[in-house]
Amino acid sequence: MTRRQAFAKRSFDLVLAAVGLAATLPLILLAVAAATVDTRRFGLFVQQRVGRRGRTFPLLKVRTMRPHATVTTSVTTADDPRVTRLGALLRRFRIDELPQLANVLAGHMSFVGPRPDVPGFADRLEGADRIVLEVRPGITGPATLKYHDEAGILAAVDDPEAYNRDVIFPDKVAINRAYVEEWSFRGDLGYLAQTLRSVMGREET
Repeated sequence: MTRRQAFAKRSFDLVLAAVGLAATLPLILLAVAAATVDTRRFGLFVQQRVGRRGRTFPLLKVRTMRPHATVTTSVTTADDPRVTRLGALLRRFRIDELPQLANVLAGHMSFVGPRPDVPGFADRLEGADRIVLEVRPGITGPATLKYHDEAGILAAVDDPEAYNRDVIFPDKVAINRAYVEEWSFRGDLGYLAQTLRSVMGREET
């Protein structure tokens, strides 16, 4: 990605994030308030994720889970007992991710890019795979779209953590490498449109 392309991508992110945050702020506040009641903890969830150049940043989400004594993994499956009914609804329509518009404004994220991981995955990439860390992580992207039912996939295997580590994560790295190497503004618009159609239930991705 050239400097001019990076500038165009960042400018697009800033404008769209500003408009989006202004339009959805009432919904975000309502979701946070409802999640506070539902989970019995403050409804805005903050978690350190690995971003551009391997630096961590505070990713914002609406809280969708309650603590569970027998579940400590960071991997979430479709039958995860920590996810509340309201949380499942917020996840279905990706309302839980709306606070990340603030992450985009702050420069932590982009609308389209590799999904940011918790420490222990992307920050350990080596060699040519580290190109994934040269761009801002995204709210959506080609790997996110391919694994839109990742929780369901993980629920169907015997060892979700191992499957995520040995199968899904390497495939995501390959997809994200291709995204960075072949980046185009038109491609980003296509991923955004595909995400919107998926959220609205008009297309299986």
